[in-house]
Amino acid sequence: MLNRYPLWKNLMVVLALLVGLLYALPNVYGEDPAIQITGARGASVDMSTLDTVTEDLKKNNISYKSVAFENGTVLVRFNDTDTQISARDIINEQLGDDFVVALNLAALTPDWLESIGASPMKLGLDLRGGVHFLMEVDMDAAMEKLLGQQEETFRTELREAKVRYRAISKTDSSVAVRLRNDEDLKAAETALAQLHPDMLFTDSNSNGRFVLTAQFTEARLKEIRNYAVEQNITILRNRVNELGVAEPLVQRQGANRIVVELPGVQDTARAKEILGATATLEFREVDSTADLAAAAAGRVPAGSEVKYTRDKRPAVLKKRIILAGSHITDASSSADEYGRPQVNISLDSEGGSKMTAFSRNNVGKLMATVFTEYKDSGKRQADGKVILQKHEEVINQATIQTALGRNFRITGIDSQAEAHNLALLLRAGALIAPISIVEERTIGPSMGQQNIDMGIQAMIWGMVAVMLFTLIYYRGFGLIANMALVMNLVLIIGVMSMIPGATMTLPGIAGIVLTVGMAVDANVLIFERIREELREGRSPQQAIQQGYANAFSTIADANITTLITAIILFAVGTGAIKGFAVTLSIGILTSMFTAIIGTRAVVNFVYGGKRVDKLSI
Repeated sequence: MLNRYPLWKNLMVVLALLVGLLYALPNVYGEDPAIQITGARGASVDMSTLDTVTEDLKKNNISYKSVAFENGTVLVRFNDTDTQISARDIINEQLGDDFVVALNLAALTPDWLESIGASPMKLGLDLRGGVHFLMEVDMDAAMEKLLGQQEETFRTELREAKVRYRAISKTDSSVAVRLRNDEDLKAAETALAQLHPDMLFTDSNSNGRFVLTAQFTEARLKEIRNYAVEQNITILRNRVNELGVAEPLVQRQGANRIVVELPGVQDTARAKEILGATATLEFREVDSTADLAAAAAGRVPAGSEVKYTRDKRPAVLKKRIILAGSHITDASSSADEYGRPQVNISLDSEGGSKMTAFSRNNVGKLMATVFTEYKDSGKRQADGKVILQKHEEVINQATIQTALGRNFRITGIDSQAEAHNLALLLRAGALIAPISIVEERTIGPSMGQQNIDMGIQAMIWGMVAVMLFTLIYYRGFGLIANMALVMNLVLIIGVMSMIPGATMTLPGIAGIVLTVGMAVDANVLIFERIREELREGRSPQQAIQQGYANAFSTIADANITTLITAIILFAVGTGAIKGFAVTLSIGILTSMFTAIIGTRAVVNFVYGGKRVDKLSI
């Protein structure tokens, strides 16, 4: 019988609509302005923190909707953004530097929807607001780190070349090797110049001092600076991925600055802590022969230096770095058999070889793990550049029991939260050069709400115009097409809410408006083919059958070419272009489903299997 769907097809259409409606529903409930309180660098937040926050809000007559302790954070909800901002300032002042107080938006999705994984779709920075960071790469620190590595390399290479030297030291832009005599000076220059063609060597012999000075060429300096920025961009992207932020923007600005935008971020405190941190590990041998008291007083053995643990106890370590954090390929946090936090480390092949060689020859000796981090000192240079302060602490000192390989673990960490953060930083990569946040903007939801309101108005007026046209021009079939348009919109929102990486932006709303027109275009093609079949004398049932069958190939061709374009835009585009491409792609697929299968199901329900003399088209 013509124009009758089998039961499974009708059930498929109904199920698709119900699922889309169910997952689009959380967007109706909205969100509360909120503040989220987390510990800085792994400091714990507990019920006492919640009590302190509650008392402080009551003391300052700040009204709030609710306060809760969840997943190691305190979340306070408010009725409006003005109260939210006032509360943030008060709580921030009360809790001090040990805690980070961040502005957030907390979803009002009911528990029964959350239990099935339904949540509001993520909104971009232009709609929801979010955090904008402008970060600056410290090139001086990058050069200092590189020259320090070069200093160690020179020591190793001169020992292998059997060239005697008195001392090797570095300045702001060069490495100086002091030698015993002119013969050693020439031998050192010959050996090092062959190994380092990207460096300029200058020898000097005055007042009995034989010094060989090495500097990088201008081409090499330019390469180093560019590499520092590009590598930091890659690592920041990895860190953003670890945070689970959808549609982030991480891009270069100028010679040494990086822009990071985190739209719709749920935990701005964690984002600032992870992105702003410049952390790595160094593994060093402990100088067990040194006198700790003498070393703390300034009498440090040659080739060693004093570092301190978190509780300010001194540790004398050899200057030579056994292994740097750049060799770490993976890191994860866990607990040992006694429940104490630890970080499991995996090394690359080169790092594994270095660790194996050192540990095999030093069984029974102590090896220290040094945690290095650069933080904003709160001071600025005359040109406005942020001054970073280097913080180093010895995490642990462990006896090497046996030869270590590419996988081992470090302990001595205070809390599981700190172990997790350290593992995240190491897994995402140690920054090549320290970075500082020179500008931070929180884009409030009010500006985003204005964009949402304008976008919704454009979408409503666009849909009203299209629906009026189809209703007037195609009458009954126009009503069916309008039902498909509404169904299409529900499905787009539902799919956008279901996909973890999908983010709605202002260009994304434009993509939805465009797909509305494309969905109607498909129905126009179908309805015009039905009219043609009727004019050629076919019965209404035959006209419906032939109209849908003949229009399908044309609709498929047009939508597939547009879909290919959308995929290319998504592949090569960034930010807003990707947002547009995502909604356009989803809209194309849902519009084909609703315009062809959805409307056909309704037409079949109204006309299928019946004697029809005339169609309302």
